[in-house]
Amino acid sequence: MPMNLVDIVEGKFKELFNEQPILVRSPGRVNLIGEHTDYNLGYVLPAAVNKVICLAITPRKDECCKIFAIDMNDTHEFPVSNPRATQKRWPNYLMGVVDQLTKAGYKFNGFNCVFGGDIPIGAGLSSSAALEAGLAFALNSIFELGIDNLTLVKLAQKAENEFVGVQCGIMDQYINIFGKCGNVLRIDCRSLDCDYYPFENSNISLVLFDTCISHALASTEYNQRKIECSKGIATIKKIHPHVESLRDVSMDMLSEYRSKMDPTIFRRCKYVVEENERVLAACDALKAKNLKAFGQYMYKTHDGLSNDYEVSCKELDYLVELVKDNPHVYGSRMMGGGFGGCTINLIENDEINQISRSVVDVYSQRFRSQPKTYVTSISSGTSVIRVNDHATA
Repeated sequence: MPMNLVDIVEGKFKELFNEQPILVRSPGRVNLIGEHTDYNLGYVLPAAVNKVICLAITPRKDECCKIFAIDMNDTHEFPVSNPRATQKRWPNYLMGVVDQLTKAGYKFNGFNCVFGGDIPIGAGLSSSAALEAGLAFALNSIFELGIDNLTLVKLAQKAENEFVGVQCGIMDQYINIFGKCGNVLRIDCRSLDCDYYPFENSNISLVLFDTCISHALASTEYNQRKIECSKGIATIKKIHPHVESLRDVSMDMLSEYRSKMDPTIFRRCKYVVEENERVLAACDALKAKNLKAFGQYMYKTHDGLSNDYEVSCKELDYLVELVKDNPHVYGSRMMGGGFGGCTINLIENDEINQISRSVVDVYSQRFRSQPKTYVTSISSGTSVIRVNDHATA
């Protein structure tokens, strides 16, 4: 984490509140493979990254919560008891956490908080979960609430579901708390069990190419995909009542119902079932330390997202095509909900600058807009950092 970010956040806190705060770093995340499988109770494979939000925080003796967002240069105050959503939106992510903690029966006072970060907004690195889980972690620390990590994850997710009103899965908050430096985390979204897999290769970086666009289809089509998957499950469940989600369905079982399903519903289900299988195969590739094989599964995921699940767009498809035949790029795919946002790429470090320049130049000529490039590495999950700690993870 850049130490100047810590200095800026700590300095602003002291300026506003004249106290020495506790400092918490809360990372963004990437999902290497396992897209649109979380709400189908399947597998995902995310990692925490070195783009973070830093929170400075101290407890108060009253019920008032005072928060200041450096990036927005804006402040907001609210009570611990019964906070009300605001049209400013950004405070809702924080108030939602306080709301969930009080609803769960935890007793605590108000607090002062300043936060800022270098997680790019809108790039699909989940700045919202970093804020939610980061504050939940911080409040648990300063008030000694004794909440275990998995409960923190669930409370942070409920804050976004119920207070913010975004029906996200559990992946983003989970990896934020449980991330581990040098490792990706395979999460079973049904049981909430997890397994770490080493992703240590000093020759490779995770590079994001951001289209900087968000097509209006994103939110409506996301909800539509959930409905389509549910329709597929309902068809199968008539004969196999034990089936609760596409996690319970194999390709052989799905193929039996092809004639009974609308072709679109079949393709949606086919993608999810195959993607769960790809996550497991990709983890085997990591165990074998075969990143090139891992990257091939990423390409196959993109094909499925584009052709079967139909959540890609011409800009994302073009970014993947630009690098697909480059031997220095091991894998590439769209990341996130779709219809815009980023591609995630595994690129050899020595070639990052040249490949990035080429991608930006060619893409800019095609679409008359310039994509942004973010080079990231895998970091640890949310943690308290002491003052003057030179935390780099």
